[in-house]
Amino acid sequence: MKIQDTLTYGDIAETPELLEKFSARAGELKKLALRSNGTVYMVGRGSSGTATLFAKYIWETYAGTITNFIHPHSIFEAKKPLDFKGRAVWAFSQSGRSQDIVACLGKLLKWGARGVAVTNEPELKNNPLARMAGRHILLSTSKELPVAATKSFELQLWSVLWTAQVWERCFSDKDFKAAIAAARKAVDDDYGGTELLKKIKKAGMLGFVGRGALNAVAEDSALKFREMSKTHALGYSAAEFLHGPVGAYGPKDLVFLFTPTEKLPEDILKVKKALDERGTPCEIVKPGALKFPFSCIPTDMRMKKLALRLALYKGLNPDNPKGLNKVTQTF
Repeated sequence: MKIQDTLTYGDIAETPELLEKFSARAGELKKLALRSNGTVYMVGRGSSGTATLFAKYIWETYAGTITNFIHPHSIFEAKKPLDFKGRAVWAFSQSGRSQDIVACLGKLLKWGARGVAVTNEPELKNNPLARMAGRHILLSTSKELPVAATKSFELQLWSVLWTAQVWERCFSDKDFKAAIAAARKAVDDDYGGTELLKKIKKAGMLGFVGRGALNAVAEDSALKFREMSKTHALGYSAAEFLHGPVGAYGPKDLVFLFTPTEKLPEDILKVKKALDERGTPCEIVKPGALKFPFSCIPTDMRMKKLALRLALYKGLNPDNPKGLNKVTQTF
């Protein structure tokens, strides 16, 4: 199978155009992007859950907005109603049909919350989450068919950046335009070439390590390698990696280090030193000329395409991995 024949590649290739289209209507966020007294709550699963991690870093760092995670199980098992009166709850779901996310938001709305749904499903009849929330941030009208989320994840990150911009004007229009241009280049970038694919295939275990918003990129990169290429891969924050996980890595493994700047920051240098001491090979992924946190978009796209290339290199079907479904029901 050629890479251009896969649905996953089609989604990755479409991403820059969809980012541009979202930017053209980002003004809609002024009415939709709720926060309550500088605070929001978020819930999501899988890649959508990883997008909430990105949102926490971006909104707290750049938009002065306290961002809290909701774990559905604690909501379902709560012995007494929790006080969510007037609180803004953002529910992220690519399809808008994840049963536990829908049920969780429903319970929170009964406790007085105000909901915002972030989905990639324009048809409300097929989108119970958006119908329930009443406020719907639509990522695109382009349906995502492959199991692994690529364009919808990039659009979730993009919506987070635009929300911060609407709230606090913390970025510039040039930042968004430069990121779209970099995303176009990432579509055609066969990062690392065949040599890197060979190294990854030989590795017993992959690690992805990032700091701040790149922690979310690390987490989702690992998820895509697991989903598409059946590779044992895990994502970490730089600090958490040094608090134990580094002990599992040896000379036969490979760790990707994401850096927000061309010069490695102190925490990534500490991770590299720990890996060097263990004889563990590492691949440093630099941002190029694009400024952080916008560099997260093309960096993530390169990793998703790399996972796709690895799947094909191993003779796997990246669009429909065995045992996985596009909409995962966990409730």
